[in-house]
Amino acid sequence: MDEWLRTTVEHVSVSKTKNTQRIALVLSGFPRRSETFALNDVLALDERGLLAGIFTTKPGDGHPPHPDYQRLRTPVQILTGENAAEQSRDLVNCLNGSPVAGVHAYFAHLPAEVAAHAARQLNVPYGFNAHARDVRKVMPEELASRARQAACVLACNDDVIPVLAGGGSAVQFVSHGVDSQRFRPYPFAPVWPFRLLAVGRLVEKKGFAQLIEAVAQLSVPFRLRIFGDGPERGRLTEAIRAADLSDHVELCASQTHAELPQEYARAHVVVVPSIVDSTGDRDGLPNVVLEAMASGRPVVASNAGAISSAIVSGHSGFLVPPGNTIALTRILEWLAGRPGLWPELGRNGRARVVHDFELRACTERLCRLLECVYLEARFQPGPRSAIA
Repeated sequence: MDEWLRTTVEHVSVSKTKNTQRIALVLSGFPRRSETFALNDVLALDERGLLAGIFTTKPGDGHPPHPDYQRLRTPVQILTGENAAEQSRDLVNCLNGSPVAGVHAYFAHLPAEVAAHAARQLNVPYGFNAHARDVRKVMPEELASRARQAACVLACNDDVIPVLAGGGSAVQFVSHGVDSQRFRPYPFAPVWPFRLLAVGRLVEKKGFAQLIEAVAQLSVPFRLRIFGDGPERGRLTEAIRAADLSDHVELCASQTHAELPQEYARAHVVVVPSIVDSTGDRDGLPNVVLEAMASGRPVVASNAGAISSAIVSGHSGFLVPPGNTIALTRILEWLAGRPGLWPELGRNGRARVVHDFELRACTERLCRLLECVYLEARFQPGPRSAIA
């Protein structure tokens, strides 16, 4: 972080701002059950009174949202229009003359484009958060230009920082966090059967097809439960049937945060078998990694995206090469025979989360940064902002 920004942020109050201006926030489909990180950040901004409005470029996923969604005080408005220019005009109209200090986008693709258009119309700065797939939805030249024009560019994991910084922009790192009070350790269930848990959208990059192939080679009694929804359900169901694993592997619907903690408590090991999919898409740092660590569960994960930024192999879990089903089978088999090691790995993982990924600390840093950039700094329109 720039020394100027570090010093300024340390003196910005995190209490509800007294400034009459607020920030207009633009997201993609919201709420989405799989994007708990977005809900956590939006709630934190809302609770501090920083939001002039919450605008989305499309509806949410249609699933009942996490219970925390009901705590939002600022209404969510779906923008109308076929493109960024039209949606930005709708955003400005929705504000109806209310003063705003800036327009911030959550995701680097269409939301950031809408934010940039709207900010120009309102003569205020804009910025955006970048996550994973969103940066790969924008042509590199356009992404670089968008970042250079922004008052702030935030990255939630170190996998996307090089992509954003390559255009010459200053990028601030603000990790997502996890509520360590909601996700907390419970005693491990009796050893047999070996209980494995996987959580995520049923899409190719999550690597669940490779996970099914790996557990099919286990020689120990096991149960695997995969929680999620998505277009790969049919393919995964067929893979389970073809491997004759119907008595051992269960595909379950996605769960809310009211239900997930008990699933972590039932598991012995959480598996995050992410891969780079056929389009080049990959995970950043999935929520499940931090939730499992907070729950005191060992994590076996692919060394893909930014997963290694949280898991220290051999300390809080184990990392294997993405898509290497043989390595995945071997480490799961090895862990199954060492139940005495599980609590130690779990304690180490939880300690890391509490130290580096506690939700309150992470959202507080986000709020401080945005309050500093939009409500405290003096923005000078031009090709580069004062903070970039």
